[in-house]
Amino acid sequence: MSLPDQPAPDSVHAAAAGTTEATRKPGVLAWALWDWGSAAFNAVVTTFVFSTYLSSSYFIDPAIVEAAGGNAEDPALVAAEASNASLIGVALMIAGILIAVLAPVLGQRSDGSGRRKLWLGINTGVVVLAMAAMVFVEGTPGYLVLGATLLAVGNVFFEFAGVNYNAMLVQVSTRENMGRVSGFGWGMGYVGGIVLLIILLVGFIGLGDEPGPLGITEEGGLSIRLAVLASAVWFAVFAIPVLLRVPEIPARARANRVGFFASYRVLFGTLRKLWHGNRQVLQFLLASAVFRDGLAGVFTFGAIIAAQVFGFTSTQVLYFAVAANVVAGVSTILAGRLDDRFGPKNVIMASLIGLVIAGTAVLFIGTAAVGFWIVGLILCMFVGPIQSASRSFLARITPEGREGEVFGLYATTGRAVSFLAPGLFALFVGLSGDTRLGILGIVIILLAGLLLMLPVKTQQVAID
Repeated sequence: MSLPDQPAPDSVHAAAAGTTEATRKPGVLAWALWDWGSAAFNAVVTTFVFSTYLSSSYFIDPAIVEAAGGNAEDPALVAAEASNASLIGVALMIAGILIAVLAPVLGQRSDGSGRRKLWLGINTGVVVLAMAAMVFVEGTPGYLVLGATLLAVGNVFFEFAGVNYNAMLVQVSTRENMGRVSGFGWGMGYVGGIVLLIILLVGFIGLGDEPGPLGITEEGGLSIRLAVLASAVWFAVFAIPVLLRVPEIPARARANRVGFFASYRVLFGTLRKLWHGNRQVLQFLLASAVFRDGLAGVFTFGAIIAAQVFGFTSTQVLYFAVAANVVAGVSTILAGRLDDRFGPKNVIMASLIGLVIAGTAVLFIGTAAVGFWIVGLILCMFVGPIQSASRSFLARITPEGREGEVFGLYATTGRAVSFLAPGLFALFVGLSGDTRLGILGIVIILLAGLLLMLPVKTQQVAID
């Protein structure tokens, strides 16, 4: 198989990180700090704070809330909550379609252009602006559409930024330490999430009924909105080092000098060569695209289920978020050793089975908060290992000398089907009127990823 021209792996690493471990370490830390900062979007916006805020009673007609009189099972209140959750799901489904159509080509066009950091900076900047604009989403029903739109925009450009960021893995690592560097990035993301959530919990949202030390009230969701604004600043600050300290990948003379629509022909040509020469890579890319969308669904809609089904307050969701990040971080580190001993595919398969079982259990644990704590933390225990083992798996099956483009393709397909989980979540919630049943859509996606992963082989295929 002959893929489009690209620098030899050694030249990429030498240009990006120098020839000594000492010069490589600063680049690794600078690269991983983007992951640390990205927790501001992953943990705060899509999972534990802003998405929960949008699904709260702030955005339900006050007359319905008043008529319910504190009865969480009031039919009108339940229907209104389900409608709001469905709207959020539709917004994220539209975002997923845009990602599926645009992300692969945008990633392919930036490969070898010498502008990977530029596009990482631009896309990260749009995410930061979308987060900052969330401060204007007041806690009234009239602002729900604005909030859902900003959430969708943030998701689109966060995935575009991730295309460039993940592709930069080859610029800060070698084939021998790629797994450790990738795992370090994931670990930094979890630790960053813990630190940021504690800061927001103590400083902005408060630990109980009283405001935090800054005295910010909950009126109109002000404490939540300012917490998201602070998170935007956090992301912006920690995104700077990768732009300054990691050298740009060298430009290629013939790198994607075609028009935008012609880029699709280039992309399809690469896929065709993989199909004929190394089909297992494509099989893994398809399986991982599906099960990673399921993982995204766990994070995006888990907090919504916690709030609407199990009655978690914003503060309780943040408590859970801190515990979830601790569990995910520890399990990811431990799974790295299992990865080396038993192989990444076994880690992925076992984790997917655990997620399917735990996700299904959500349907049978009643409405007691302790049930969600137990099942939710079990879910989080399997998420990190899948993410880290997926990178390791692809590194092992990628033909030598093709790492840059194949890892870029992996990054672009990460959310290529990202409309599935939001779409199925919205479908099950819309059909049943019960937010809890949305978990069925996520479980179906995870199970599909598990089945697609079964035939994928683990050994590398040598290709001339």
